[in-house]
Amino acid sequence: MLNLNDITVRLGGRTILDGATAKLPPRGRIGLIGRNGAGKSTLVRVIAGMLEADGGSVDMPRGSRLGYIAQEAPGGDASPFETVLAADTERAALMIESESGEDHHRLAEIHDRLLAIEAHSAPARAARILVGLGFDEEAQHRSLESFSGGWRMRVALAALLFSQPDLLLLDEPSNHLDLEAVLWLEDFLKSYPATILLVSHERDFLNNVVDHILHLTGGKLTLYPGGYDAFERQRAERQAQLASAKVKQQAMRDRLQDYVARNSARASTAKQAQSRAKALARMQPIAELIDDPSLSFDFPSPDELRPPLITLDMASVGYGDTPILQRLNLRLDPDDRIALLGRNGNGKTTLARLLAAQLKPMDGAMNASGKMRVGYFTQYQVEELDRTETPLQHMTILMKGASQSAVRGQLGRFGFSGQKATTEVGKLSGGERARLALALITRDAPHMLILDEPTNHLDVDAREALIQALNDYAGAVLIVSHDRHMLEMTADRLVLVDSGTAKDFDGSIENYIDFVLSKESSGSGGGSKVSKKEQRKAAAEAREKGQQLRNRAKSAEAELARLNKARSAVDHAMFDPSSAEAALSKLTMTDLMKRRAALDSEIAGAELAWLEANEALESLAA
Repeated sequence: MLNLNDITVRLGGRTILDGATAKLPPRGRIGLIGRNGAGKSTLVRVIAGMLEADGGSVDMPRGSRLGYIAQEAPGGDASPFETVLAADTERAALMIESESGEDHHRLAEIHDRLLAIEAHSAPARAARILVGLGFDEEAQHRSLESFSGGWRMRVALAALLFSQPDLLLLDEPSNHLDLEAVLWLEDFLKSYPATILLVSHERDFLNNVVDHILHLTGGKLTLYPGGYDAFERQRAERQAQLASAKVKQQAMRDRLQDYVARNSARASTAKQAQSRAKALARMQPIAELIDDPSLSFDFPSPDELRPPLITLDMASVGYGDTPILQRLNLRLDPDDRIALLGRNGNGKTTLARLLAAQLKPMDGAMNASGKMRVGYFTQYQVEELDRTETPLQHMTILMKGASQSAVRGQLGRFGFSGQKATTEVGKLSGGERARLALALITRDAPHMLILDEPTNHLDVDAREALIQALNDYAGAVLIVSHDRHMLEMTADRLVLVDSGTAKDFDGSIENYIDFVLSKESSGSGGGSKVSKKEQRKAAAEAREKGQQLRNRAKSAEAELARLNKARSAVDHAMFDPSSAEAALSKLTMTDLMKRRAALDSEIAGAELAWLEANEALESLAA
């Protein structure tokens, strides 16, 4: 489906991609991973035709449709629903032509084509995608201008998924999604009928969606079968092999150098020594897997405070005269590790701002320790960093009166030592800027960290380093994230923000996922109430049925590939018998034509089985 041949890209005098080569499997779901700054987005832009490579080529089957989300969010007076429908440009053009055309023959062709592409079901499919990404009926028909940039990027994602390209390019698609929307997107992508190339740093998302990992490091590409966990195992094995090979190579180097040193001056052995010196010069060093020493998070420990840190007693909070959350009864202690759950728009950020003292309660009471210091991280802080200043300048301004060694010490905790401390922020990667923002908010050793989506700019290794640092941190942590792995590894208490309030959720992240899936499967309408046990059972049955259908579709797809390959071999034998397969070269033309007719019939049956399985999957998702 997609071949990357010796792709080389140089930007600003630096080689980003250096002969990157990979052959991606047809209909594969490939996760593209690599450290921040490795060149993942650059490679995606080359594949999308938005950036011309300095060398190499991207090969795709002729006529393939490629889909990629632009950096700018859609805007204007159109609604999300209208924007998504318009993404199927062929349908939109045919609909317009059908309304204004007068040629009866052409109108018949248009209606035949509209039937073939199932244009009648397009509105329902568009609505399903928008609902999955968090747009209710009312929101689907509001003007795009009434939404924030993050929600408009969701519309862009919905439009891309609706257009169903042959190659779907997704660069961090979950960055603007909540956990509920991520779960829906996972399920959608698992049954997507074409090739997907997905850039993501979320371990669970990769494990649940992709069947191959494409690892970009040092400008080169390596393809691994399986999800992210399988990749980690294979990479560990490869690292061990490299380490062993490096030891053996160094031993050989030592022996050659010793021989050259002892025998170069002797006439009888000078030629042998010269030969060994040439071999030594030709010996290429074995590359080691890169370990970035600046991948560092180290939160300073606060002085102890007596519990509780904060109590909320029937508190309300909102904006202006409009309360967003009411009847809040929560207690936070110094050793709490809390994850806030719930859809975007339910009030998670509002609650975080209340606890960070950026908002005051409109009603009820909020009591907090007078000595408590809070470090509050949001994506806005990353975006608002002055790009012309250095990390050292940023920290010096905030740590007014502190010594240079103290300022540099705080920066060093987060990997900004030496030259990194004096590099302009504009030249730092997104992950480095996120690390700098964390360094800035923890400069006074806060008693509580409130982190609102801290992982959006971090690669997988950086996320693991952040998890370790949070687990070592001695204060309280409140975190909002759609990264399940992050929540599983850091939170021991879950608070669900829903229905205008916030309450403790009794269970694990897995229990919450079951709760979300069962809630979606039972719908949001009225009717009799269903117990949680019945909801979980229904969700489990739906997942099992979905897996059976996916297996049927996958089996039919494999059978199609086998039959098409067999038919191609017959066609080859019909037109060039001399180079045909041995078994086919002995058949007469009449026998070959009979064989081809039989294969055509089998292919039609396999196609029907594949279509039925995928239609059943769509119905189940609906």
